[in-house]
Amino acid sequence: MAKKPDPRLKRAGVSGYNKPKRTPNHATKSHVVVAKEGDKIKTIRFGQQGKKGSPKGTARNKAFRARHAKNIKKGKMSAAHWAAKVKW
Repeated sequence: MAKKPDPRLKRAGVSGYNKPKRTPNHATKSHVVVAKEGDKIKTIRFGQQGKKGSPKGTARNKAFRARHAKNIKKGKMSAAHWAAKVKW
């Protein structure tokens, strides 16, 4: 018997786990991802709408990474990890 697809993927509008997607019509957040690590699954919205990231090595990029370093280290289940990966 075939496994039923996870309804969280369809609700978030993403093609699979750990695949971030832009959400231009969301009021406050610019991206969404359904994060999966082991058996844990979590829908995460991240990124400020309308803000652009900055290329690696710039002062803005370094400041963001320094400010959020503790949360980025938490891994795939944190919004900071995805913001650093996708936007910064």
